[in-house]
Amino acid sequence: MAYPGYGQQFSGYGAPGGAPGQYPGGFPGGFPQQDPLFGYFSAVAGQDGQIDAEELQRCLTQSGISGTYQPFSFETCKIMISMLDRDMSGKMGFNEFKELWTALNGWKQNFMAFDRDMSGTVDPGELSQALASMGYRLSPQAINNIVKRFSRDCKIFFDDYVACCVKLRALTDAFRRRDTAQQGYVNFAYDDFIQCTMSI
Repeated sequence: MAYPGYGQQFSGYGAPGGAPGQYPGGFPGGFPQQDPLFGYFSAVAGQDGQIDAEELQRCLTQSGISGTYQPFSFETCKIMISMLDRDMSGKMGFNEFKELWTALNGWKQNFMAFDRDMSGTVDPGELSQALASMGYRLSPQAINNIVKRFSRDCKIFFDDYVACCVKLRALTDAFRRRDTAQQGYVNFAYDDFIQCTMSI
C-alpha cells in the first residue's frame, strides 16, 4: 500500500541512516574530520561525542541552516532529537546529526517552494500542499488540527513547520512499525500509545 508519508521519495524523508552512535573509525579518535558537518557538530558536542537539545540549538544557529528564518526554538530542537533518539539517551550522535541535517535541508527546500512571497511563513493551504508533496495523505480534519497546533495567526513559520514535519515523521514511523500488515490500521495498548505520542 502507499503508506501515509511514504508515498513519494522526498529528500530529507528517507529511511534512517546509520546505526546510532556508530562512527567511522570508532570513537573518539576516528571522527570523519573531512566531513564539513563535523565542524559544527564537534564545536558543541561533549566528551561523549553527543549533543543534547541545547547544544543542537546552538549548533544549528551557528551553522546558519535556518538562513533568513528565525533560529530553531529549544522545543523544536528537543523534538528533533526525539525523532532520531533510538537509544532513548536524550542526545544525538554524529550519524544521527547527519541524518537530521539531510532532513532539515529537504524540509527547508520544501518550505521555500511554498513560501512563494518569501514572507517566512506558509498559510494553511500551502501547508497542506507541502505535506502532500512529501507523500502525506491527510484528511481535511487532520490538516485542520495540524494548523491549529502549529500556526500563529493562521500562518506557519519555518520553525513550527519543521516541528510539524518532525512529529509527522516520528509518529508515522511509530505507526508503521506496528502496522506489520501495512493495512493502515493498528491496535495500540494504552501505555504504548502514550509512550509514542508523549515521547515526541
